[in-house]
Amino acid sequence: MKTLQKTLIALAAGSLLSVGAQAAVSYGNGYTGQPYVGVKVGQFDLDVDGADDPTAYGVYAGYNFDPNFGMEAEFVGSDDADYRGGDLDAKTYGAYGTYRYQFPNTALYAKGKLGVAKTEVEGDYTAGTVRVSDSTSDTGIAGGVGLGYMVNPNMSIEGEYAMMDSEVDAKLLTVGAHLKF
Repeated sequence: MKTLQKTLIALAAGSLLSVGAQAAVSYGNGYTGQPYVGVKVGQFDLDVDGADDPTAYGVYAGYNFDPNFGMEAEFVGSDDADYRGGDLDAKTYGAYGTYRYQFPNTALYAKGKLGVAKTEVEGDYTAGTVRVSDSTSDTGIAGGVGLGYMVNPNMSIEGEYAMMDSEVDAKLLTVGAHLKF
């Protein structure tokens, strides 16, 4: 991932996380929902021969309709990984329905998500004296499971494992934090 892209993602994430938050949620009869924004970092596990697994950086946003059900959208990109002496980049764009289970009397919760994601992988390398570019892009079913911890009513941290079913079976292991407002 280019330095400018990393900088823009960091600035966007910092801006989103610095938004004033007041997690006064009324999940009573009014079913007032709760939006959130977050950032994540982790590692892709790509089914690409001759490629190292790239580091992943992402942003996501969601909305909880009630304590259990919600929706989430995310973008995750990668830095340049070694690919046959060249570079490999990966990106995913996803939209998911989410379910959370709050463990009783704790700040821990389990999270599951299921939806659709587009995965793009592009690699460049040199074969002899010829520069070769490989790329693939596919949309498919995606899902994930995770475990989260509510630091306070406004902020949570999550660990997550996600799978994107596409031409390049991508898997993603991330740690992230999100801010509720």
